[in-house]
Amino acid sequence: MNIKQILIFLFALSVISCKNETASKNKRLQVVTTTSMITDLVKNVGGDLIDIQGLMGAGVDPHLYKASAGDVTKLSNADIIFYNGLHLEGKLVEVFEKMGSATKTQVALGEQLDKSTLIGSDYFASNYDPHVWFNIQYFKEFVGVVVSTLSRKLPQQAEQFKANGNAYLAQLTSLDTEVKAIIETLPKEKRILVTAHDAFNYFGKSYDFNVVGLQGLSTATEAGVQDVQRLSQFIIDNDVKAIFVESSVPRRTIEALQAAVKAKDHEVVIGGSLYSDALGDAGTEEGTYIGMFRYNVNTIVNSLK
Repeated sequence: MNIKQILIFLFALSVISCKNETASKNKRLQVVTTTSMITDLVKNVGGDLIDIQGLMGAGVDPHLYKASAGDVTKLSNADIIFYNGLHLEGKLVEVFEKMGSATKTQVALGEQLDKSTLIGSDYFASNYDPHVWFNIQYFKEFVGVVVSTLSRKLPQQAEQFKANGNAYLAQLTSLDTEVKAIIETLPKEKRILVTAHDAFNYFGKSYDFNVVGLQGLSTATEAGVQDVQRLSQFIIDNDVKAIFVESSVPRRTIEALQAAVKAKDHEVVIGGSLYSDALGDAGTEEGTYIGMFRYNVNTIVNSLK
């Protein structure tokens, strides 16, 4: 090989190297998420550097969700799978386990939290309440986990992921401040939140609410006649003005409770529908975690005043 051929060969190698480096920098991670809350969080951190597909949309109950054939394909093609864990997506865990983790990263965000700070339960298989997104501080911890996970997979974009994460953390801090100010307008004796199922215990712990759910932590647990009678008496005894349906739980459960209160010659109104296990419709304010949280708080406070 003469000098000219060597130079041409080296030039070709440099072009290929540059193309590979550019392709690497422009590579978009394939990410799959389960709940809409997690989807929104990962979108905020990943931005345009990832292709994200959320399995569960508005009004979807993760406790009862079953993977479709299309879901399995999405999961198989993913570089990273982010899910809540703590047995929230009970029927999906088997799918995750069968897929293994040799070729993809699976991150159960709830499992990263300090278990000693979680709310326990005698009624749920994991012994922990899985509705951890209703503690904004936990959600902020999720941001850090997502930033580090994406950065490990795409290290050349680590600074951008960190910047996106910090910007979102600032929004969550502002949300927490706003929420506290709204709740301060509601007297403590009126902070009794009665909902369809026990999704709001972390919210209650964070903001000093007495939270009572008609069903257990999982919507797979059916409320019985005794549960309805017990809670209806609680509402009367504590002069609760409003009770709430949930977007991912059938309305009839709370309507039955309202009827039981009325049968005892008392009145309680349905204060509105809260977002519990899923966000609102995509493209709406309630379709984001921050918008959902703000909507819930305003609905609760305005109804209980």
